[in-house]
Amino acid sequence: MTRNALILAGPLGLGHEMMARSCVSVLERSGWRTRTLDSMSLLGRRNSRIGKRLFRRLVGLPGLYDGLHFAHFRTGSRLADLMDEAAIARLVPSLRADLKEQPADVVISVFASGASAAAKLRAEAPGLRTVVLCTDVAVHRMWVREGTDLFIVTSAAAAESVRRYLPRAAISVIPPPVRPAFYEAPGRDQARAALGVPPSEFCVLVIDSGWGFGPLVDSVRMLADAGVYVLAVAGRQQAVERQLRDLARTRPQVLSYGFTDRVPELMAAADVVIALPGATTCSEARVVGRPLVLLDVMPGHGRDNLQHELELGGAHVCMATASGVTASVLALRAELLPVRPEHDRAPLWEPAFIDALRRIGVDLPTPVPAQGGPSQLADPAAMADSTPAKDA
Repeated sequence: MTRNALILAGPLGLGHEMMARSCVSVLERSGWRTRTLDSMSLLGRRNSRIGKRLFRRLVGLPGLYDGLHFAHFRTGSRLADLMDEAAIARLVPSLRADLKEQPADVVISVFASGASAAAKLRAEAPGLRTVVLCTDVAVHRMWVREGTDLFIVTSAAAAESVRRYLPRAAISVIPPPVRPAFYEAPGRDQARAALGVPPSEFCVLVIDSGWGFGPLVDSVRMLADAGVYVLAVAGRQQAVERQLRDLARTRPQVLSYGFTDRVPELMAAADVVIALPGATTCSEARVVGRPLVLLDVMPGHGRDNLQHELELGGAHVCMATASGVTASVLALRAELLPVRPEHDRAPLWEPAFIDALRRIGVDLPTPVPAQGGPSQLADPAAMADSTPAKDA
């Protein structure tokens, strides 16, 4: 019998979408049927549009959003509860109707609003299992509600942030979700040959994670003028993509991209990855084995994640200006940082994810191999090196 999973994602940034894709990859290769739903769409078209616009405006005012995050979301204030309750009042009826029309055996929330709504519905559906998957180092109040069967996080600090609100919560700590393509990324020389990057040149990847923060275009221009080869990814920022393409016409050492599925290859070709401290991008770079230069421009959870990435090592923080980015990159170039061997990859996340779900009766067979590459679980050596889920 085919089992069904609903993934509740979100529209803000690309991290939630990539986490959803990672879950879908494992579940579908294990024989499950999946579908992904934008949590904010459950608010209705008008309210969803207003919610997205409001959130982007808040995030665009770092001092305001930092205050909201650190004083209310992270500490679990009365204001945070009121905001969550207002959202739940609209989300729950829509999610209830959706699940009635298309039932699911498990709901996996990778977006905070979806997590609250699914937890609220859990009491109405005894057979339903609800899971939260959050890669932030500090899991804030809106992620954590009674009614969640399992919280899957990627650090001990995140586990303790869940216990702040639910001391008896079931928690599993696993490696960060990273899609199979990053484990299967080509070697540096092979990637450079495919992209047309000279093998002896210092090369960086500058990537937008979907937020549009930071001096991306100016940084690419200044890096290129300093003699650095730049792979520049605008993501879904179409205005930025146009500017980068214009820049590439006058600077041959700039290769520009919009939204692309070649990120594993681009990371493999680069000596350094310049990005925001989003957990997904940082984890992908670590799997490929590339050091990070991070911009401290993402307010709220971005500040928490930045400190965590620096603590993990292999990451540097720069001033959030074009000159600051360039100075930090040139300093790293002077150090001639060695590229980690391609075979020395980070632990695979899939076995730990599967073990975590089995804790709550969600049984996943070993996935079939990912298309285009070997199974992440087929190699006994890979299994031996993987980090198991830890019941925190």
